[in-house]
Amino acid sequence: MKKLFLVLAAAALSFGAAYAQEADKAPANDAAKTEAVAETTAVAETATEEPAGEPMHFVLMKKLLEGGWGWMLPVLVCLILGLAISIERILYMTFAQINTKKFVAKVEAILNEKGIEAAKEYCRNTRGPIASIYYQGLMRYDQGLEAVEKAVVSYGSVQQGLMESNLSWISLFIALSPSLGFMGTVVGMIQAFDDIERSATMSPTVVAGGIKVALLTTMLGLISAVILQVFFNYILSKIESQVVKMEDTSISLVDMLTAYSKK
Repeated sequence: MKKLFLVLAAAALSFGAAYAQEADKAPANDAAKTEAVAETTAVAETATEEPAGEPMHFVLMKKLLEGGWGWMLPVLVCLILGLAISIERILYMTFAQINTKKFVAKVEAILNEKGIEAAKEYCRNTRGPIASIYYQGLMRYDQGLEAVEKAVVSYGSVQQGLMESNLSWISLFIALSPSLGFMGTVVGMIQAFDDIERSATMSPTVVAGGIKVALLTTMLGLISAVILQVFFNYILSKIESQVVKMEDTSISLVDMLTAYSKK
């Protein structure tokens, strides 16, 4: 019995000594674990701070949300509507273009071989403003060459008006976009000064929100105006080129009908 007690006592003492040793090692292990966790966290933060690269649409959406939908959305609507009208005008001008020299030569050949009615039919079935002007001129051939010239001039103005349709909306959006952006800037600055007044301090963190809204709305307004201005000038150049072709071919039509009437 006595021996059993001594064995149990020795086992308890051994267990206590081992526990004490583990307790002494615990702080060192905890410190090592803490350092490991800190290193892992630092690596994760570094990976977060330096991403491989975010998609452009994600960055743009983030900036739109930071600028506030109240002022960013109207500017974005102006940009979208302006682009829609610009694309529609570009498509209209693209489909209106034809090979002018080939068309004039074909009309002259048909006119000399088959007469006025066949030339009118060919012009009716050809797209574009030049063919429409030719058709209107040929329609009034029986009224004399003076009537043909008046019809060509009048219908040329009509076709130019059709080509310039909705361009006033693009110019309106060009003017509105920076104006709305500057309005957002003014509101953002007022917000920044209100924050300063409430906090009674000039801390950068107090005014950063309002100034950020101001800068983002101005940036989007200017970007929208620049993009729409490029499209607007491109469309105007296409219209001017088409108008020059219309005037040139109109002179050719009058000369063609003058020569045809002398036969």
